[in-house]
Amino acid sequence: MGIDQMDNIVDSLNKAYEKFVLASASVLESKESAGGQKASLTDAALENFKEKWELFRVACDQAEEFVESVKQRIGSECLVDEATGLTTASGNSGGQAAAATGAATSLPPISAVRLEQMSRAVRWLVLELQRGSGVAPGSLQSSSTGFDTRFAEDSAQ
Repeated sequence: MGIDQMDNIVDSLNKAYEKFVLASASVLESKESAGGQKASLTDAALENFKEKWELFRVACDQAEEFVESVKQRIGSECLVDEATGLTTASGNSGGQAAAATGAATSLPPISAVRLEQMSRAVRWLVLELQRGSGVAPGSLQSSSTGFDTRFAEDSAQ
């Protein structure tokens, strides 16, 4: 997800919007030239308008999906940074706040790999609970992710 992809999405959305506005103007012009009567020119303009409206909606949906994926990626990166004890060099107050938070919780940072394992285990458990499988506590240790829910190796870090 780079700047080029974002630029392409913005360009696509802008072009779709411009075509939609032109199609709207075309419908109004064709209705005016027909004197309020339904004409084939108006029908063609309306058909073009519908097509441009759909294309504009698709472009909006793609832009929305992109924004959501960026939000999720940023959130995931922030979560990993916080869990692994990494801070950005963009400002002292952020680093000091992270250090204060780390000191207040006195939890050692965990590796990004370990965080991903825990995340997968939580997702797996949520899916199992949604299915209503009634997972027994002892069966959690042998999940399909190969994740030991006792977090034994976290204490070694």
